[in-house]
Amino acid sequence: MLGSGTALKSVPGYCMNVLIVESTLDLGALWKRHLERQGAEVTLVENQEAAILALYAGDYDIIVLDLVIEEGSALAVADFASYRRPDARVIFVTNTSFFSDGSIFAHSPNACAYVQSGTPPEDLAAMVEHYAGAR
Repeated sequence: MLGSGTALKSVPGYCMNVLIVESTLDLGALWKRHLERQGAEVTLVENQEAAILALYAGDYDIIVLDLVIEEGSALAVADFASYRRPDARVIFVTNTSFFSDGSIFAHSPNACAYVQSGTPPEDLAAMVEHYAGAR
């Protein structure tokens, strides 16, 4: 597992693959840039259909998934990921109070974290690194 503060690009031969599913493209692009600066390969999509196609085409270590995507269902994406890419873990993000009781972990077996959309990008990147490294 990567240690705290270890940049991903400093680990020889390691390239973390991240899928971001976020309808607010400015926010998704902010997360993408931050993760790429850490050495990750990042795919950004904005809806369920594009996420499913990405999961068919690529192997991802971790998925950053907004619970309230504009087109489609985030839970359908997480469910498909658990079937197609069972090792991929999901960090759910939201700007609502849906699942604030922690029940998301009962609904999605690949869920590893649940955070607010306003989480600072460096904190989200640290979580991505931690959970992808724990894989």
